[in-house]
Amino acid sequence: MLPRSELLQGSRNPDLLTVVIDQAEQALRTWEPVWTGFLAADGREEVERLLGSLSEVALISDGGWPQAERRRLLLHRREQASEELVLSAPLMGLLLSGNFLFDPAEPSDVRRGLIEAGADPSSLGDIWMRGDRGAQLVISAEQAELWQGRAAQVRSVEVQAELVPLAQLQLPASRSPKQLSSVEASLRLDAVGSAGLGLSRNRMADLIRAGAVRVNWSVITSPSREVQRGDRIRLDGRGELEIQEIQPTKRDRWRVVMERR
Repeated sequence: MLPRSELLQGSRNPDLLTVVIDQAEQALRTWEPVWTGFLAADGREEVERLLGSLSEVALISDGGWPQAERRRLLLHRREQASEELVLSAPLMGLLLSGNFLFDPAEPSDVRRGLIEAGADPSSLGDIWMRGDRGAQLVISAEQAELWQGRAAQVRSVEVQAELVPLAQLQLPASRSPKQLSSVEASLRLDAVGSAGLGLSRNRMADLIRAGAVRVNWSVITSPSREVQRGDRIRLDGRGELEIQEIQPTKRDRWRVVMERR
């Protein structure tokens, strides 16, 4: 048995961690590796940090593409050789077709619409938009067949689902870590976030109010919240900013140095 009480003490995601601990103990007991559902980045980082420090358990992650934010974890006994393991998660691609010309959507809108249509949240990986034509996403193979030909409502738009192999998805362009510097009149989240993530300030403020932006893994809904050095600002589908340095300028402004991933 794993040291459950110690692992859960102070956890930010105790319900999720409990489920993963149960799966890890199953893998240890049966000697059969277990794939988790998709984990959001905050939960996955905590699981990897806590379970990765144990001597009994090893973890492998896969989200369907190299820079995936949401990933599944393979839990297995550490002494099992890699040739005994299936290292790629059972995943498929899903194309969602719909006309978003007059009602643009974000990945968070698509995820919400699919969940409202009955999707298991843990079956949904990364989602990215295809302009105004719809969206693409990675989905667990266990749930994929349920979505072939189905419809869902995303905002005011009806979308049709088509199941495809992962290789047929048009993946987002790979992002290398990029150093950015911006001079801002204030340290408001909407100002700094828009500069770092390449959005208009109004759009950034709208996304913050809608609950689509997290700072240090907590959802922030106030655009006026001031950022600090070390803050991590995440917007699904747009990546993450880490605030590395904040310096006052001679003209009562702020020079913000950040890294976008």
